[in-house]
Amino acid sequence: MRTDYSVVTELPGVLASREQLSRMVHRYHTAAAYCEGKDVLEVACGGGQGLGYLAKKARFVVGGDYEAAILNWAQQHYKDRMRLLRFDAHDLPFRDGSFDVVILFEAIYYLRSTERFLDECRRVLRNKGVLIICTVNKDWADFNPSPFSVKYFSAPELVASLRENQFEVELFGAYLTSNRLAKEQLVSLAKRTAVALHLIPRTMKYKAFLKRIFFGKLTPLPPEIREGMDEYAPPVPISGEAPDRRYKVLYAIGHAR
Repeated sequence: MRTDYSVVTELPGVLASREQLSRMVHRYHTAAAYCEGKDVLEVACGGGQGLGYLAKKARFVVGGDYEAAILNWAQQHYKDRMRLLRFDAHDLPFRDGSFDVVILFEAIYYLRSTERFLDECRRVLRNKGVLIICTVNKDWADFNPSPFSVKYFSAPELVASLRENQFEVELFGAYLTSNRLAKEQLVSLAKRTAVALHLIPRTMKYKAFLKRIFFGKLTPLPPEIREGMDEYAPPVPISGEAPDRRYKVLYAIGHAR
């Protein structure tokens, strides 16, 4: 049976916590620093909420997703403003050396073959091109896997995978888990208990119910993010030599050799 990724995708209108929206904005703000005047491809762009933000910095932006139903959200919003294509991350429909930057946000764990994807990235990237990957840190105490995931990466695994596929790697962490308030620690304990007892729903629709309990008021995700939606703190350089439990999110910046 074919997997329907739309039920686990952060689409426009999905009810989200403040931190969930913050993390979405953070991803594109971080990527934009590498996209100034560049030709950019976002793989697994989902509802495309960050494409317009990137387009204000980049020379040219292409977004694509495997699911036609998911891509339709972006098509309805952007219409002729953006080039959008349906494609498989394992077989990118572009000529060699087509892009300066390739982006993959919160989707590497859905890939059947990370190696095949990285091969394709190296092929479509130009000389000195950059691959930007953002993923949840599986060593975070409150980590909760998606039901459709194939493989999550620790910091060392992520670095090793890119290096094995001929990328020079910089690794960063974001959203520090320490120094939380008592209320946040209580929420963390409740979440970990729910995960351990398999009480977390599989879809965005039903996860919203638990989010209200854990985080209070929720906000619909916008069809397009914009400058100033959230305060920005740059990700922090970290070592990939050992698992890092301090950060909820990992960024790997791969420089094509």
